[in-house]
Amino acid sequence: MAEQLTGLADDRALLGRTSTAERVSDILRSRIAEGYFPPGTRLSEDSIGGALGVSRNTLREAFRLLTHERLLVHELNRGVFVRVLTVEDVEDIYRTRSLVECAVVRGLGEPPYALDELASAVTEGQVAAGENDWKALGTANIHFHRELVALAGSERTDELMRSVFAELRLAFHVVDDPRRLHEPYLARNRQILQALQAGDRAGAEKLLENYLADSLERVVEVYRRRVGEEGQGAG
Repeated sequence: MAEQLTGLADDRALLGRTSTAERVSDILRSRIAEGYFPPGTRLSEDSIGGALGVSRNTLREAFRLLTHERLLVHELNRGVFVRVLTVEDVEDIYRTRSLVECAVVRGLGEPPYALDELASAVTEGQVAAGENDWKALGTANIHFHRELVALAGSERTDELMRSVFAELRLAFHVVDDPRRLHEPYLARNRQILQALQAGDRAGAEKLLENYLADSLERVVEVYRRRVGEEGQGAG
């Protein structure tokens, strides 16, 4: 927890003098999406409020906003925790991703497209893989899809998917072999980028559709196995 709080203290400067619950929730959402707070983590009001330099009321409102986004859960007499996802949650996350991401690619219009940020995310992933940093590769992967959605030029779509991608990070925490999950998709990200660079929207959409289906299958497989192991342990 100390490492996470140090990171939050670094974020304190982002709040400025006009600190609001929305801006606090933006920081915490980003931290969840970057993997700093794993599922099941209890979020201490005193520790986090102190790290960010915000009032208890402001922090509670931020917690409420993130609970509404299904990133946190409030347990009576226990506190606020980062949510632990179910298989059904994972399936719904990927259903939403498929609906939104594929629609973004389908609706891009005529090339050329503004792909610099998408290319940067691919490079970020290559650097992470070269350093054998699989958590960072997972983050780069999320960045790739965030920039893919940003090609729509829609603030509403960006806002919707920010929460979805933060939930996706919660799903990734359950995966026991992050390299096996993330590494194959680095090449697939590059293929999608190359298709878009060539102006092949249909090809990029097909690659993306298959990508999401394969990723869903892999993550759900891990979830079902984990649930089975926990059931055996309880027995």
